[in-house]
Amino acid sequence: MDAFSERLLSEERLLWTGKPSDGLQFTSMDLFLLPFSVVWIGFALVWTFIASRSGAGTFFVLWGMMFVVFGVTVMWGRFWFDAWLRERTRYAITDRRLLISRSGPFSMFTVLALERLPEARLTERGDGSGSIRFGQSNIFAGAGFGLWVPSLDSTPQLIGIPNARDVFDLVQCAAAGR
Repeated sequence: MDAFSERLLSEERLLWTGKPSDGLQFTSMDLFLLPFSVVWIGFALVWTFIASRSGAGTFFVLWGMMFVVFGVTVMWGRFWFDAWLRERTRYAITDRRLLISRSGPFSMFTVLALERLPEARLTERGDGSGSIRFGQSNIFAGAGFGLWVPSLDSTPQLIGIPNARDVFDLVQCAAAGR
């Protein structure tokens, strides 16, 4: 039984189901975030080292360690968290709607009516996989977590799906009623 069978409307037909790719997934923002996190961690380590050697006190050492932990999270933890969220995400396209479901502690269910779809943008990789974003990106929505963890982006999207162009064409045809 499909994960979306209980969510289908009367006489609604399921056209496609899928899920995001597994594992680490890099975005163009990582060209900025990875070097930034290296510099951040370096500064925090120097701060912590100087604070511990100069006898500045436990508070300043702990303050520096807090920034080290944040830097490590930006560098590596966010990739793990994004992969963990994608593992719990499923997509469906019907003849009427686009459905996005995520289970677990950060569960959500998003529905977009095909007749009122916002602008759709396809991003493809060399192997044919890719992502489809529905609407304009807003890095400030949701406290900007979509910038750090793509799966938390408030803009509805199908992230890291195989045969992305075929799915994009399917959405466009279904939206046009063909």
